[in-house]
Amino acid sequence: TTATGEAADTPPPPPPGRRDLTAYWLLLPAAVWLAVFFVAPLVYQASTSIQTGSLEEGYRVTWNFGVYWEALREYGGHFLRSFAYAATATVLCLLIGYPLAYLLAFRAGRWRNVLLVMVIAPFFTSFLIRTLAWKTILADSGPVVAALDALHILDVTAWLGLTSGDRVLATPLAVVCGLTYNFLPFMILPLYASLERVDPALHEAARDLYASPATTFRRVTFPLSLPGVVAGTLLTFIPASGDYINAQLLGSPSEQMVGNAIQKQFLNVLDYPTAAAMSFLLMALILVMVTTYMRKAGTEEVV
Repeated sequence: TTATGEAADTPPPPPPGRRDLTAYWLLLPAAVWLAVFFVAPLVYQASTSIQTGSLEEGYRVTWNFGVYWEALREYGGHFLRSFAYAATATVLCLLIGYPLAYLLAFRAGRWRNVLLVMVIAPFFTSFLIRTLAWKTILADSGPVVAALDALHILDVTAWLGLTSGDRVLATPLAVVCGLTYNFLPFMILPLYASLERVDPALHEAARDLYASPATTFRRVTFPLSLPGVVAGTLLTFIPASGDYINAQLLGSPSEQMVGNAIQKQFLNVLDYPTAAAMSFLLMALILVMVTTYMRKAGTEEVV
């Protein structure tokens, strides 16, 4: 009787159709937002890239796909330079960020919150101000250049083509330093989130099996942190590839990236079809590289 009474008091489940409709209504605001501020601009840019004309005469769609080949032929060096700088900065961010994330996850103790605030502290100021600060840090008369010169490191970097004589500013090294600094938090935070989820009991089990610290890291910690590695590298490489502020402020015309070329075409040359085509080429190339990287990474989870 009690079971029958409880069954009678339990409300019937909602019909499947109504539950599905509710989910769609909840997704509607996000879908509208994406359609207005993401899909619509992409469609407009795609239409612009296949137009011909001028700002004075007006542009019209002529399905001129040749602009893509012309943009790639003329600015291929900018694309290669952008990906090389972004890849170098991503590797440096990983080498610097992984030990810091490991420290935050396993060794920080009561200082963890303080260190996390220090990691995100650069976000308290604008991207432009952070980059301008590096002009002072790497100034020709500054202590950094003097220390590198005293240690004869500038001779090595000049031989590698990273610096020019006794200068660091307006060189590839300065651009990579700016990219590494500005995007380092995007590497540390996903790594920390992934490492924090590693159960300490697994480390204890590894020690019980007489595994050395190096073996424990290689067989336990690093494989479990791969989702954070993948997320961090993507969050660093993708925006760094399209960045133009660091190359503009810390580099010279010979260090310009594809973002600088796109900005010039949009704002100075006023060649909108070429600028739009370069933007789509950049997006397509990044998409191909990211897809290949995700498949090679072999992890379906991204923190």
